[in-house]
Amino acid sequence: MHSATTPFTLHPWKQGNSHERRSGWRGTSAEFGDITVTCPLPRNQPGIVISEVSGGSIPTASFESRGIHTDAAVLPTLNRATLRLGDALVHMTRNRWALTHRGRALHLKYGGDKYRLWAVNRRAYVLSRAADDEDPGVTVTVKGSGRGKKRQMAVTVAGRAVAADIVLATLFAGVDRSTLTRRGTVRAAVSRTVGIYAESQY
Repeated sequence: MHSATTPFTLHPWKQGNSHERRSGWRGTSAEFGDITVTCPLPRNQPGIVISEVSGGSIPTASFESRGIHTDAAVLPTLNRATLRLGDALVHMTRNRWALTHRGRALHLKYGGDKYRLWAVNRRAYVLSRAADDEDPGVTVTVKGSGRGKKRQMAVTVAGRAVAADIVLATLFAGVDRSTLTRRGTVRAAVSRTVGIYAESQY
């Protein structure tokens, strides 16, 4: 069901001990209910890092990265990633070499809907669902602000959203989106190089 969506805010949360600690973002949408982003889930095996979004009135979605690069990652990355929404696999593609933020956007296909996710800057991003013959589409903007305990993610929606729009948009609050920008890609490459060099010295 498509619905006009009131702006809402996600706030940081954490709970549990050091071995089973969970943390992430949490908020409430007037239209879609409670939303909890867990990023990441407790790690059960090396080489895998997963973030998840869930709530009482929305389908659960997960974003999973696999590979040796995840052992040093705090959040799942866009490399070697799998996205699931409910029981469905969401297909993802992107142009790693594009020069602009929109050119480097992540393209998603879920059911018959096409989405595009691009970075505004390091702390803000936009998810848009393309228009079709039955719907004019929707744009969800997620913007981070503040530091420490005052951090928050403001979510605003232009158009009439469905649950999948909100789930996908909030899930990426728990994903390392740095490679959607050229500067972030350079930082990520340097970080990987330094990490590999450090490991080689042991």
